[in-house]
Amino acid sequence: MATSTWTNAALLTELEPVVAQNLDRHLSVAKEWMPHEFVPWADGTNFERLGGKQWSPGDSQVSDVAKTALIVNLLTEDNLPSYHHEIASLFSRDGSWGTWVHRWTAEEGRHAMAIRDYLLTTRAVDPEELERARMTHMGNGYASSHPDEVLHNLAYVTFQELATRVSHRNTGRITGEPICDQLMAKIANDENLHMVFYRNLIKSALEIAPDQTLRAIVDVVQAFAMPGADLPGFQRKSIEMAIAGVYDLRQHHDDVVMPVLRFWKVFEMTGLGPEGQKAQEELVATMGGIDTQAARFEDKKAMLAERMKR
Repeated sequence: MATSTWTNAALLTELEPVVAQNLDRHLSVAKEWMPHEFVPWADGTNFERLGGKQWSPGDSQVSDVAKTALIVNLLTEDNLPSYHHEIASLFSRDGSWGTWVHRWTAEEGRHAMAIRDYLLTTRAVDPEELERARMTHMGNGYASSHPDEVLHNLAYVTFQELATRVSHRNTGRITGEPICDQLMAKIANDENLHMVFYRNLIKSALEIAPDQTLRAIVDVVQAFAMPGADLPGFQRKSIEMAIAGVYDLRQHHDDVVMPVLRFWKVFEMTGLGPEGQKAQEELVATMGGIDTQAARFEDKKAMLAERMKR
């Protein structure tokens, strides 16, 4: 029975070899790609200040819901400085942890760059509204709900990276635009590799501190929210995106949370202490609740779609 509590410092030290191993793995499989190659620069024109024309809704060739999804995804990526601060402060900038933090930040940095270049070049969205939204969102920053907990943050980013992959991939598909679809697929692949890295760390943490790690996983699953959840009008935007198939509770349950939990084999874990056993029982109940909510949303999807048109 494992009931001892590990400190953050002890966990960081114990997991350092696992970080080094997975960093080497990541670098061996991550393929270089160039953001500028996924932007149709020849389609671009100057805006009004430089002798061109002011943006108008007729300039956009994507649907309103695809536009919403692209903006939400971009603004979420924009907060990278805050994300970097959070993980660098917690994981440190030294050793393998530090190397990973900077590598992750470098890879994530090209996502917002590429999406914004695509949107502005193709005039897919109002550039002034986009910039004001960026200023507001980044001005609010981002803070982890468990800023001093290594295990909670590792569990959170595992689910969050996979959720972002699903959202980016589906956003590309609903645009109906081949170049945008290819770009979002590249970004989604980055997110998937990041998820695998964090997923492997939690797998090792479950062997080191099973009760403590399982408790962290359950806490994260129960309170999970995407980093962009504080965007103005996010609730309506998230419903629009869910109806369009970008990301909904069914996908969250079936394509994000459950596959990761199965990989960790948390439902089959034995030899847990009282805290771990309680967390395991809570997790079963929590996943059942998410499944029920997902089914209810499916039943109401048509009604909600009609309501959103009003």
